[in-house]
Amino acid sequence: MKKRIIKIKKIFSIKIYKHHLSQIFTIAEKNVKIQLRFKFNLYYTIIFPFLPIIMSIIVLMRFFSEGVTFGLWNDTNYLVFLFTALNIELLRTIIQNFAKEMLQEKYWKTLPALMIAPFNKMHLLFGILLSHLIIIAIPFAVFFLLTYLLSPISPITIIFTIFIYLLILLIFSGIGLFLGVFAIAEENYWRFFTIGLQILFYASCIAYPFEVFPAEIQPIIRLNPFYQIFDILRVTWLEDNILLTITNYPFQFIILIGMAIIVPLISIYVFNIIYNKFGIVGY
Repeated sequence: MKKRIIKIKKIFSIKIYKHHLSQIFTIAEKNVKIQLRFKFNLYYTIIFPFLPIIMSIIVLMRFFSEGVTFGLWNDTNYLVFLFTALNIELLRTIIQNFAKEMLQEKYWKTLPALMIAPFNKMHLLFGILLSHLIIIAIPFAVFFLLTYLLSPISPITIIFTIFIYLLILLIFSGIGLFLGVFAIAEENYWRFFTIGLQILFYASCIAYPFEVFPAEIQPIIRLNPFYQIFDILRVTWLEDNILLTITNYPFQFIILIGMAIIVPLISIYVFNIIYNKFGIVGY
C-alpha cells in the first residue's frame, strides 16, 4: 500500500515534471544551436518543402482560372488548400530531421553518450519536436496568416486548427523516431521504409484535390490515413464550425487522435527494441 502511495506521489510531483521539461528543453536547445551553425542546412530545411508544391500551384492556378471546381475547392478558396499544403510540408520535414540528427550523432560518435544520458526516448521525441517548431515557426506563421487573410475564421477555429497541426506534428515526430533508429542500426530498412512513406504521402492528396484523381484510384486513397487527417484539417478551416465538422467527420477525427497517441508510443517501443538488438551499425 505504501509503495502505491509513493508511486502516486511521484506521478503528481512537480519535481518530476520539471525534470522531464528540463531534459526536453536541453535536447531542443542543442538541436537549435546545431541547426543555426549550419546555415545552408537551415535554409534547405525551410525552402525544400515548398518545391514539391510549386507544380501543383502552377496547375491549380490554371484550372481554377477557368472556373473549374473540384469538390469543396474553387477559384475563391483553392489558395487555402495550397497554403495548408505548404504548412503540412513544413511539418513533414521533421521526419527527415530525426534521421539526420541520428546519423549526425552517429558519425560524430556522440550517439552512445546520448543514449546513456539520463533521459528516455520520450524526451528525445519531444526535444526534437520542440526544436523543429522553433526552426519553422516564422515560415509556418507567415503561411498561416496568409491563409487567414484569404479565408478568415473564428478564434475558436484558429485554436482548434493549431491543435490539429500539433497532432499532425506529433504523428510525424513518431514516424521520424521510428525511421531514425533504422538509420543508425539498419540503413537498408530505413531506406525501404522511407520509400514506402513517400508513396503514402504522394497518395494523400497533399498537393492536389481528391477529385483530381481517377475514380478507380479514389477508393485506395480513402484507405490512406494521411489523406484523412490532411482532409479534416482543411475541412475544419473551410467550415469554420467545430461542432459541425466533428459531427460530419467523426471517423477522420478518430484516426487523427488515434494516430497521435499510437504512432509515438509504437515508435518508442520499436526504437528500444531495434537499438537494444542491433546497437549502432556502420561506424
